[in-house]
Amino acid sequence: MAQIKVTLVKGMVGRKPNQVKTIKALGLTKRNSSVVLEDNDMIRGMVNTVSHLVIVEEVKK
Repeated sequence: MAQIKVTLVKGMVGRKPNQVKTIKALGLTKRNSSVVLEDNDMIRGMVNTVSHLVIVEEVKK
């Protein structure tokens, strides 16, 4: 299955509680932290919720 790399580029200070929880659920902790996740509908929905805070890249094998 395909994978995506999600990188947090903006801080979470002053964000709505659901956005902070979504960022933590994705496994991101600090600015410029990255995580590689499986590309599925659930992850895409979470990324869509915080799309203004993250950068998404496809991981090629």
